[in-house]
Amino acid sequence: MAPVSWLYLGLISGTSADGIDAALVEFATPPAAEPFTAGHSGKSNSLRIVAARTTPYPEELRRRVLALATSTATIALDDYGRLDVEIGECFAAAANALLHEAGVPASAVVAIGSHGQTVRHRVDGAHPFTLQIGDPSVIAERTGLTTVADFRRADVAAGGQGAPLLPSLHAAVFADPRVPRAILNLGGIANLTLLDSGRPVIGFDSGPANCLLDAWAERHLGAPRDEGGAWARSGRVDEALLAELLADPFFAAAPPKSTGREDFNLAWLEPRLGPDLAPADVQATLLALSARSIADALLAHAPATREIYACGGGVHNPALMDALRARLPRLRIDSTAVLGLDPDYVEAVGFAWLARERLDGDPGNLPSVTGARGPRRLGAIYPAGGADAFSRPMSR
Repeated sequence: MAPVSWLYLGLISGTSADGIDAALVEFATPPAAEPFTAGHSGKSNSLRIVAARTTPYPEELRRRVLALATSTATIALDDYGRLDVEIGECFAAAANALLHEAGVPASAVVAIGSHGQTVRHRVDGAHPFTLQIGDPSVIAERTGLTTVADFRRADVAAGGQGAPLLPSLHAAVFADPRVPRAILNLGGIANLTLLDSGRPVIGFDSGPANCLLDAWAERHLGAPRDEGGAWARSGRVDEALLAELLADPFFAAAPPKSTGREDFNLAWLEPRLGPDLAPADVQATLLALSARSIADALLAHAPATREIYACGGGVHNPALMDALRARLPRLRIDSTAVLGLDPDYVEAVGFAWLARERLDGDPGNLPSVTGARGPRRLGAIYPAGGADAFSRPMSR
């Protein structure tokens, strides 16, 4: 008997807020009599991306999102409510565009897993919280698909960091019992998943990857990024500034730990800048900060690692990838593409994965990663609207 396939659609806009990544993912479920590798009983780790695309935010909306994500931002309650709906509409449009482009009817998809757009992540203190917006009721209504969303707060309520959440996917599809390896996500923030056979999975945010680089480039180049890292290569690393940046307590803190744009932004950077620093030298130093903090974290917590596979937008910055190879010369550093998964869509695949876990009633977090008190089912379920919604099964 051939395996049965199920389609889920994952949606995310990361801390860079450069667009909505959408991935239509096929999961295979093997027959009961057939052997398989599974994270949970009766479930296969076999998956493939059927179709994927990135839908940019309108520029004015992107600027509002980025402004809201800074540590000192405030917003009127009415404006917040409208923004939540507006982003939900953008997410729904991204899902519908992908299905149309792929020629797949909504009726063939089990559910959407929507991460939403993070605007604040404060998991320390007496009342920790994490906040993602993009109204999932709007997504369910506009797409006609059951939507699973709000994945992080259950873990935070259980004492966890609520991030990173994708090490469960990484462990299921990327682990190799023969060699210790790391999965490195180079989004606005860098995070590591450390996979070493026989040891608990470890994962944590290591600090900035692209967020400071992009913000500094936008200020001085008027462009959303330093394309290919060319501007950073033209500058010189200021070792005194690099040492001061690395002195931030976050870098020395032990996992579990997570961070975001509310911590690492230009308001964090500017008080540390001397008056005579050339902007290109600052960019070179920020790139060195990303590479150095990632390398230091890896060597501190998984020195036996032999391979790194990277995903996220930073994969397309050869200056950053070269800096990582220079810091870690004995390691193989490559893209997740060589493992069969497009590095631009690993996170979108991850939220399709987490939607499947939620609808199957399985936990989505790894307490060894987030520090939560135990496994938790992640995400709330928003049933599809429409006249046929009540005759359609909500899960498989």
